[in-house]
Amino acid sequence: MCFYFSNSRRALELANRYEFASGLIEPFFEVQEAQYKITAFTHPACPVITANDGDNGNGGIGTAKWGLIPAWKKTVEDAEKSRKTCLNARAETVFELPSFRSSVLSKRCLIPATGYFEFHHRDKKAIPYYIFLKDEEIFSFGGLYEQWRNPATNETERTFAILTVPANRLCAGIHNGGKNPFRMPLIIRRDDESRWIDGSLKKPEIARFLQPFDTNRMDAYPVSGDFLKRSPGDASIIEPAEHHPVLHLHPR
Repeated sequence: MCFYFSNSRRALELANRYEFASGLIEPFFEVQEAQYKITAFTHPACPVITANDGDNGNGGIGTAKWGLIPAWKKTVEDAEKSRKTCLNARAETVFELPSFRSSVLSKRCLIPATGYFEFHHRDKKAIPYYIFLKDEEIFSFGGLYEQWRNPATNETERTFAILTVPANRLCAGIHNGGKNPFRMPLIIRRDDESRWIDGSLKKPEIARFLQPFDTNRMDAYPVSGDFLKRSPGDASIIEPAEHHPVLHLHPR
């Protein structure tokens, strides 16, 4: 699954990258520093790109917290349970599960990233790998978002989940253990980004996006085993590790 990713670009760089996205950049986003490690379990606010959804009146670049809360959740307790369990959404069940079936049809988003992390299991060890695109410094995960009104504060909170699909050959060779092996995040091709967030798409058109990304356009290398302990702004997080050999995972 996808629980750790990197976004090492500041707001202006992202705004230039997603020039098709209109709307204002929120103050949080304006001052955002490079984040070499973003962790799902802390439910951080992350940059997201959306279309005009009719709820907040604005699409474009904004923020949402990682961990989707369906709009129909009535209590804070139920919302918090959803936040913890809806970090990812599996492509195979996204049209059926109550937590996702509405948002996949009408509230799809892009989550900017510069890479992400998965663990390779070998000799009873979990070796972290940094996975990225060879030809794009900034790329997009395909995600879902929702707007939930907190009944205790009457404030509206926007949250998101990252879609996952069966892994391609490179990612399957890395992500070979844990509770949900052989998965990878949905990566949207740059030419398809504005189409992915188009609210007019129907289920068959959406389903065609839910495929593994091209192995030949991706690469990976091992990073330090203590990367989770380092500050998110520490650039050494994504430096190649010297004590683990790179696996030969590419197709021949």
